[in-house]
Amino acid sequence: MLHLPDVMNEKCPSRRVLGHVTSRWGVLILIALQGGTMRFSALRRRIGGVSERMLAQSLRLLEEDGMVRRTAHPVVPPHVDYDLTPLGLEVAARVKALADCLEGNLARIPSAQATVSGDPGRT
Repeated sequence: MLHLPDVMNEKCPSRRVLGHVTSRWGVLILIALQGGTMRFSALRRRIGGVSERMLAQSLRLLEEDGMVRRTAHPVVPPHVDYDLTPLGLEVAARVKALADCLEGNLARIPSAQATVSGDPGRT
């Protein structure tokens, strides 16, 4: 029996991938790699605040999901590059559009937050 993808269904694999893509570090990795191939250390410098462990873990998940390509070069010391796959490029463009929307509306967010926090009917 064929089941259509449905991110609202807790058993749909798309939900797991969505979680990887939209995680704090997943979004930033995808946006950073839009600029082209990067080494791990350059990527870590580009994404302020990410630990080595979290960057490695997030890259591994995005690689498993087919968004990021890891290329290890057979040299000493080890040299590893990361870049986006065609699917990763498509997804990165969409999360970048979301980030751009948020940045473009940053000035409106405090007043929206004040409206919600001042709502006496809100629990």
